[in-house]
Amino acid sequence: MPRLSRHLLPVLLALLAGIAFGAAPAQAACSDPPAPGVDWRRCSFDRVDLEKIDLSGGRLDDSSFNRAKLAGSIFNGVQGGRARFLGADLQGASFEGARLKFADFSQANLQNTTFAGADLADARMVSANLRGADLTGARVRDVDFYRADLSGATWIDGERVCAEGSITFCR
Repeated sequence: MPRLSRHLLPVLLALLAGIAFGAAPAQAACSDPPAPGVDWRRCSFDRVDLEKIDLSGGRLDDSSFNRAKLAGSIFNGVQGGRARFLGADLQGASFEGARLKFADFSQANLQNTTFAGADLADARMVSANLRGADLTGARVRDVDFYRADLSGATWIDGERVCAEGSITFCR
């Protein structure tokens, strides 16, 4: 028995140290280049020019893209809960099937952007430009569209197009 405990002692000490000090959580590699499937959770790309990139299937939870240039970029299928895109240029971007719960697109340029099939529950789109956007099949439960321009946007039913001058509500 003493032989067993002598070999087991370092393992038990390492295990106890891990419990006491907490194992370091895996970190997203914020320096990774933009690519499909990238893990950019909790990263900041404020005011960065990332036009026409493809982040399909990536992880963007709690990331920040405030005032970034992302026109024509592809975010299809991303996990982007609580991501922030305040004042970002996302004109012509695609968020098809993305999960963007609690994301913030306030004052963003979302003109001609598609959110088809996206989960936007509890997102903020305050004063955003959604002219010509496609919201077909999107989940918009509790989305804040206050002062958002929805003129020409295709509504969630995929049939109704919001009338010119639709601010806050699709008319």
